[in-house]
Amino acid sequence: MKQIKQSRRKFIKSVGLCGAAFSIIPRHVLGKGFIAPSDTLYIGGIGVGGKGFSDLTEPAKSDKVKIISLCDVDDRRAKRAIATFPGASYYHDYREMLDKETAIDAVTIVTPDHMHAIQTLDAMQRGKHVYVQKPLTHDIHEARQLTEAAHKYKVVTQMGNQGASGDGVRKMQEW
Repeated sequence: MKQIKQSRRKFIKSVGLCGAAFSIIPRHVLGKGFIAPSDTLYIGGIGVGGKGFSDLTEPAKSDKVKIISLCDVDDRRAKRAIATFPGASYYHDYREMLDKETAIDAVTIVTPDHMHAIQTLDAMQRGKHVYVQKPLTHDIHEARQLTEAAHKYKVVTQMGNQGASGDGVRKMQEW
């Protein structure tokens, strides 16, 4: 077997070039569901009033994110999101949104608590990455189902929980 001599510098350069190439490869080359760093992330919001609005506006500040679809059962609560994202389509039923908006890569879910697990599972089954507000589930069985689904459908999920990140909590710990 032929032995290849390689310096540490050459190795690091090769790894760096591979990493750089990986970050500019278009998503269609890497396969369905993969989001390359060079891609635009297309997001749909389920529950877009109140906290749902802020969960959309923060990522929308990036030029790599586009909010393309909004869903809420209450037009009054969704009014601000509709005005802020005029190019986004608007739905009252999240299932209809997920059926019609096939370009969505990820969804945010900020709906009443009892809907979180149902909507998260439905989105994952359609290959969508999910950011959902707490609580994720109401029991261990639902949590296990979502864990299995995330692995099965190869999607990234995250639950938002800002309760311990505020200044008030830090002050209480200091006291």
